[in-house]
Amino acid sequence: YSFSPYSPTHAAWMARFAGLRAVGSVDHDSIAAADEMIEACRILKIGSTVGCELRVGFGNTPFGDSRLNNPDSIGIGYMVVHGVPRPRIPDVAAFLAPLQRERNERNKRQVLALNHLLAGLSAPPVAYADVEANSLSSEGGSITERHILFTAATSLMQWLVPGRTLRTWVEDHLSGALAPRLRTFLDDAENPHYAYDLIGILKSSFLPRFFIQPSPSECIPVERVVAFANDVGAVPAYAYLGDVAESPTGDKRAENYEDAFLDDLIFELGNIGFKAVTYMPPRNTRKQLRRVRQLCRENNLMEISGVDINSSRQSFNCPEIVEPEFRHLIDTTWALIANEKLSSIDPALSLFGGATDALHVGTLQDQIKRYSEIGRGIDPEHPENAAAAAGL
Repeated sequence: YSFSPYSPTHAAWMARFAGLRAVGSVDHDSIAAADEMIEACRILKIGSTVGCELRVGFGNTPFGDSRLNNPDSIGIGYMVVHGVPRPRIPDVAAFLAPLQRERNERNKRQVLALNHLLAGLSAPPVAYADVEANSLSSEGGSITERHILFTAATSLMQWLVPGRTLRTWVEDHLSGALAPRLRTFLDDAENPHYAYDLIGILKSSFLPRFFIQPSPSECIPVERVVAFANDVGAVPAYAYLGDVAESPTGDKRAENYEDAFLDDLIFELGNIGFKAVTYMPPRNTRKQLRRVRQLCRENNLMEISGVDINSSRQSFNCPEIVEPEFRHLIDTTWALIANEKLSSIDPALSLFGGATDALHVGTLQDQIKRYSEIGRGIDPEHPENAAAAAGL
């Protein structure tokens, strides 16, 4: 509901078709996909987890002047509210609503700035009504820069002939010389992923020319969001990006982010109230993944892994997690699912609920292992009966 080639049902089906046993929805500034995702997974008999991602301000932390995990801004970072208990989904939607309104006002200004650039290139303008129509904002979804770029990309594909003609114009006016792989994609007029490939190119090279920085009222303080996430029984997680050498989706420039100060950052996450670090294994090197794992263990933070699907070209497989040294990420997925389902029954059953019963004995790693076993034992057709899997 914030940008995807797939509906939640389609994404759940694609995950199941790929052989996965769990799938989730994590929308930007929205949690509107959650109920559909939960129901689709129940029908498909696989595990589900739901949450949202949003940008937050780190101005009150030691990293207010640092480039964190956000390519576009200083002192603003992405975080994920993972594992939202189903009864609290309406509360999360209400919390996000004013942030959506702020973002939409900025979106309108960005479209005006985009059209000013397009007019100078004698290219057709983008109508904001078309941007809205290409989103699910009328159903609680959000409008992001990707929606703006998708509308611009489809407009360019109608204006110019997809293939070498369009590719040449893009290189001459929007992106500069493309890498050979991307040039091949755009030269192929029959490429079924054409629009998504073009979006990736525009996001990396053209978006900065009309991007408007979000205000503090859109990117509210990180400590406020973390406190809210903990209050509703969700798992607030910092979204690790790490230095980027080559983006797998072609939408991020090679650039340095948190790696230079990662030890200090992850230590500070615990002070803020974060419970986890979330990351995407295919985006990182083995060295980065091992470092994050070690720092999470040292700072008593849960690891959560997953891959967001922004392009139809992306695979639903994640081979990294079946490698021996990263198989623990499968356990953390099931622990997250168990936490979400048990918290939906009783907040005291949360992995981070602070109780002293048998579920919460031992280290965090002991408890994650226990909750992962519970998660595997939950009947996916009847997740509301999760307490039975916990022996309660």
